[in-house]
Amino acid sequence: MKTIVLTGGGTAGHVTPLIALLPQLKKEGYKIQYIGSYNGIEKQLIKDCDVPYYGISSGKLRRYFDFKNFTDPFKVIKGYYQAKSLLKKLKPNIVFSKGGFVSVPVVLAAKSRKIPVIVHESDITPGLANKIAFPSAQIICANFPETMRYLPEGKAHITGTPIRRELFHGDKSKGLSFCGLNNKKPVLLIIGGSTGSKIINDTVKEVLPTLLKDYQIIHLCGKDNLDDSLYHLTGYSQFEYIHSELSDIFAASDLVISRAGANVICELLALRKPNILIPLSQNASRGDQILNAKSFEKQGYSFMIMQEDLNTTSLQQAINTVFSKKKDYINTMTSSKLNNSITSILELIKEIELN
Repeated sequence: MKTIVLTGGGTAGHVTPLIALLPQLKKEGYKIQYIGSYNGIEKQLIKDCDVPYYGISSGKLRRYFDFKNFTDPFKVIKGYYQAKSLLKKLKPNIVFSKGGFVSVPVVLAAKSRKIPVIVHESDITPGLANKIAFPSAQIICANFPETMRYLPEGKAHITGTPIRRELFHGDKSKGLSFCGLNNKKPVLLIIGGSTGSKIINDTVKEVLPTLLKDYQIIHLCGKDNLDDSLYHLTGYSQFEYIHSELSDIFAASDLVISRAGANVICELLALRKPNILIPLSQNASRGDQILNAKSFEKQGYSFMIMQEDLNTTSLQQAINTVFSKKKDYINTMTSSKLNNSITSILELIKEIELN
């Protein structure tokens, strides 16, 4: 039986695409193993997937001063030797890395064991962990055309991000029922991330009376951000976050307002959901969400509002503009080459095995 080791962690964005690959990998007959950190989010996400999980030591490699910079390299070195030992035991045919700092020792150990490696880069500009991993990889998968200039020539392929199959099987009527909504008005879905976005939440609350005249609203406002004063509003449904009902809620939504993380925007593209992206500001990130949003806007998949320009007027105007051009957005997204990412990645995995 062919064996594949998956690795990646630190955030859900480094894990959910790997989970999306699992059904097809199993169908193709792969024995799947996962190497992550001892107690990272990846361990929690993988535990329900019926995949053996192995924890190793992991340290963060920072570009800024921190006293942990003096100790974390030793954690990475320890993780490297642990990964090397695990790979000797597991004997994988290939290692597939989604990035995050726990993946670095695994990829380096795979190179030392002469095991082929595929690395997936979600954002336009590669993060530090993946930059370290690139020389050890035979193939690098990317989401954006703009990323190609940052990647080693001859290794890079635009594949898009694997999307969880269950998202394609949502039930609109179930989604509306779950949120207490109906078919009489179109539905806006607002996603601010797992911790929520204060500026997005505050702007939405301020403009709610106007929006609710024409739309119904599902608001995923993030942990501890529910507002008891809004429960009486007809056509408005708020949640901290959503788990199993997400596919139904996507199906019920006509337009999505979201941050611009690579995974969520690829999900919106795959589901053909007209969307407005409000990327994290340069002050709150390394600017990857801004680049992601600009790329999707340029390709005709999204409408972007810079966080600094977000207010009730700009939000209303964006919603009206995107809704009026809804069919154009859907048609453009339907013709995208990024809609078969799982198939594309499986073909690359098979290609490596043949070489």
